[in-house]
Amino acid sequence: MQSPFVLYNSIARTKQVFVPIHAKQVKLYVCGMTVYDFCHLGHARVMVVFDLLKRWLVSQGYQVLYVRNITDIDDKIIRRALENKEPIRQLTDRFIQAMHEDAEALGVLKPDHEPRATEFVPDMLAMISRLIENNLAYQDQNGDVLFSVRSFPNYGQLSGKSLDDLRAGERVEISSFKQDPLDFVLWKSAKLEEPQEVKWSSPFGEGRPGWHIECSAMSCKLLGHHFDIHGGGADLQFPHHENEIAQSVGATGDKFANYWVHNGFVRVERQGQAEKMSKSLGNFFTIRDLLKQYDPEVIRFFILRAHYRSPLTYSESHIEDAKQALSRLYKAVGSVQACEAMNWQVICPDGVRFQEAMNDDLNTPLAVSVLFDMASEVNRTGSRELAVQLKTLANVLGLLTRTDQQFFQANVGMNNELSVEYIQALIEQRNQAKADKQFARADEIRQQLLQQGVALEDGRGGTTWRKV
Repeated sequence: MQSPFVLYNSIARTKQVFVPIHAKQVKLYVCGMTVYDFCHLGHARVMVVFDLLKRWLVSQGYQVLYVRNITDIDDKIIRRALENKEPIRQLTDRFIQAMHEDAEALGVLKPDHEPRATEFVPDMLAMISRLIENNLAYQDQNGDVLFSVRSFPNYGQLSGKSLDDLRAGERVEISSFKQDPLDFVLWKSAKLEEPQEVKWSSPFGEGRPGWHIECSAMSCKLLGHHFDIHGGGADLQFPHHENEIAQSVGATGDKFANYWVHNGFVRVERQGQAEKMSKSLGNFFTIRDLLKQYDPEVIRFFILRAHYRSPLTYSESHIEDAKQALSRLYKAVGSVQACEAMNWQVICPDGVRFQEAMNDDLNTPLAVSVLFDMASEVNRTGSRELAVQLKTLANVLGLLTRTDQQFFQANVGMNNELSVEYIQALIEQRNQAKADKQFARADEIRQQLLQQGVALEDGRGGTTWRKV
């Protein structure tokens, strides 16, 4: 009997059987990027993890409506635009385009909706007005509108933090007109030095929305007041997601999200120690930095080898190991085309083991181990049918989407390495040498390429090559 799909629900602090609000329909909201710079490895993990969640749900027959927002108005965005002396829209458009390019490279499918915060300001204002009407928000002497945390009885249910503990850790700013240090901003009154393009008219005066209200307004507008899954990085659990619950429930009276899913932090290994990735520590990697050195599928595979809730530790040795491991899988599937993939749900027993792993809170480390067991058997038996099955299961994870030759040739030409044209020209010279029975010259060309990191492989279909 097939095991049910279980997810770790952060608000319940345990794994729970996933039961959608509507049969075979899932509504998923994920907090996306703040677009003032290139995406980093932490962003890559969010994109890949929730792409995996959608892929798995779809493979199980669910219709998934996936929303991942874009924060295109924020203090950091304003600061960066002023530093660059460029319009904010120009800055955000540029980095949104870069984000899309990075996501596509990593095999991340496009969300069904990708709302920009600036397009939903009227919805945010309507929600803020309802919170004021419900006595959960107020306007202070500075003109800011704030949420009254102590007026919302269940505040802290997601993070497990009590108001007294939170209060003890807060500092009161001398210039603050908050009724309580825990209160957070819903609407920021306009400042003279800020550009006009970040100032909206409102019943509370000219200004712009706070960060937390964005996701509440966009998710409720696009998915309804009550939906299935809300996701994001572990760093957003508090205060961002805690504040989202307070705002959304406070404004609508509905439950908001049934399941809260958070992926773990990204750490960087340096001098044998794992430390948090940050610009201040000088261990910060953008996706683009990594794509200059590694095939994007290697990065995706590196992310998926770790369980999504576990810390992901980056080091050159770890990603090189992922590269070699993925290479072994590609060698096993050989020239199998994606179009040959079969209905993976009828595959036994490996398909059953794979499904059991994925149904257990997306246990990709165990699912990947099933793939390697299959690869070993393919290498032992030479079974093409099993190779097709292996590729089919891997495709569910967004892996092994190319032929082995496409994979091994993918990075040629990067970093001023050998070009495909150069390699092909030498192969043609070698073929001619063999035809002329100049076997010593043919062997010389093979060794020349091998010394340059290219291995030639002769087969019935001719000579192919791969990076080594």
